[in-house]
Amino acid sequence: MRFFRLLLAVLVLSVPAASFAQVAVSVRVGPPAIPVYEQPLCPGDGYLWTPGYWGWDDGVSDYYWVPGLWVMAPEPGFLWTPGYWGWREGGFFFNDGFWGPTVGFYGGIDYGFGYFGVGFGGGRWQDGHFFYNRDVMHVDVNIHNVYNEHIEHTTVENRVSYNGGPNGTQARPTAGEEAAAHERHVAPVAAQTEHVQTAKADPQARASVNHGRPATAAVSGRGEAGGAAKEPGREAGAAGEPRAAGHVSELAPVTRPEPVNSGDAKADKAYQKQQDKLISQQNKEREKLQKQQEKEHQKKLNDADHQQMEQRHAQQTQQLQQRHQSEMQSLQQRAPQPRAAEPRRR
Repeated sequence: MRFFRLLLAVLVLSVPAASFAQVAVSVRVGPPAIPVYEQPLCPGDGYLWTPGYWGWDDGVSDYYWVPGLWVMAPEPGFLWTPGYWGWREGGFFFNDGFWGPTVGFYGGIDYGFGYFGVGFGGGRWQDGHFFYNRDVMHVDVNIHNVYNEHIEHTTVENRVSYNGGPNGTQARPTAGEEAAAHERHVAPVAAQTEHVQTAKADPQARASVNHGRPATAAVSGRGEAGGAAKEPGREAGAAGEPRAAGHVSELAPVTRPEPVNSGDAKADKAYQKQQDKLISQQNKEREKLQKQQEKEHQKKLNDADHQQMEQRHAQQTQQLQQRHQSEMQSLQQRAPQPRAAEPRRR
């Protein structure tokens, strides 16, 4: 059994990340074109843009639009590679997006806002801080990590949304994009997965309803919407989805997972100790950052400096929360697995 588990792990690690996660179903009809829309204002330092795309709901056999979203990167230096639809074996399959140190292949799809088919021209990391290209990204004067670099690009009204197949883009990965596929990657953060579920549950997001022109094409990570209308439940104080925490003191307590009962008492006990150690460490990190934020709140600042401080606190809080969620998910993936029942002897 251990041999087969090891063999499976080797096979998984050998699969290129660009093809690692795909929609389990083959869709016969390609997704609608990528709509042209306005990008909401960046909500603060450290937020990165993740462009909108068409998802697939097998339950209703329809595409639905996942609005573009500003989110915090899971760690400094990481960039977002958007997912994309690709044609294979007579159908369309979706390749999930991922976080990594380099932007990989995303099908040559023109998602706009720096994602023009190859690479990313919307900004770059420098000394642990993200710098925004104002020629591409919608940022205001309160964000000082900026530069201007003009990128020649023609925006067309009908942007194809898939690679290969009938009328799709014919782009193929470059050597750099193939190399990026083998770098360390991180799955979409919690804010992104929750965002997808919200879009999937919205009937107005379905292509059969909006005919390829969603009313809400993009939203800010702080509740501001772009496009024709604001996204339901994203308003400050709206029911169903609270605004993102701006300080550590606003975070919900660390949730202790249910105890594991794999049938191997020794392994379960060792795993429980790992969980306890991680939760204790995360609580200490929360307490440390909370004290730091409270100390900074005692300073007398002018309005501009106070606003910058609040943006910094929100960035610190959400990065901490996302890192802690990622750490817990990583630990849970290593939880002891239930033992297979032994056959009865006759």
